[in-house]
Amino acid sequence: MKILIATRNSGKLREIKDLLSSLKVEFVGLNEFANAPIVEEDGESFKENAVKKALEFARFGGLLTLAEDSGIEVEALGGRPGILSARYSGKNATDKKNNAKLLKELKGIAKEKRRARYVCVVALASRQGIIFTTEGECPGHIALEERGESGFGYDPLFLHPALGGKTFAEVPLAVKNEYSHRARALEVFKAKFRAFMEEEK
Repeated sequence: MKILIATRNSGKLREIKDLLSSLKVEFVGLNEFANAPIVEEDGESFKENAVKKALEFARFGGLLTLAEDSGIEVEALGGRPGILSARYSGKNATDKKNNAKLLKELKGIAKEKRRARYVCVVALASRQGIIFTTEGECPGHIALEERGESGFGYDPLFLHPALGGKTFAEVPLAVKNEYSHRARALEVFKAKFRAFMEEEK
């Protein structure tokens, strides 16, 4: 069986494949489809965006499709960047620009008031429609500066309480995957997927 992972983000693709490696499935990414469409993420929630991407790419590729939408919500900013996490710094956003903007907006705010959480919603779809969705979140704080070379997105700023003051970008992927929002959403995904496959038999 093949499943299309609907992302062009190489970091996400690597993480998802690693987290789902126990499933007896062949995973393919959007980079294997030269004519894959661009799906506008115009939903009002992570779930709406994940569902939209899963459906559109399932109908495009004809494969079972896993799509996810994720981001970071900062308490002191009223939940921003939220669903705009990937494009927080504008049209030509990059991880560096997004992190710089977040640090600028949090300038002068004390560590104890820099609470944040990562959120992830995963959707699985076929051509016929959505099969199921799962969700995961991970609490933490925003650091005062970027640290670490691993991970992607806001990982160089995200401090998880179990990591002894290290950011997600300062620990190996295997360690991040013990705690991350994506790992939690995909752990539930594995159980639901196995149940789905049993029903299909």
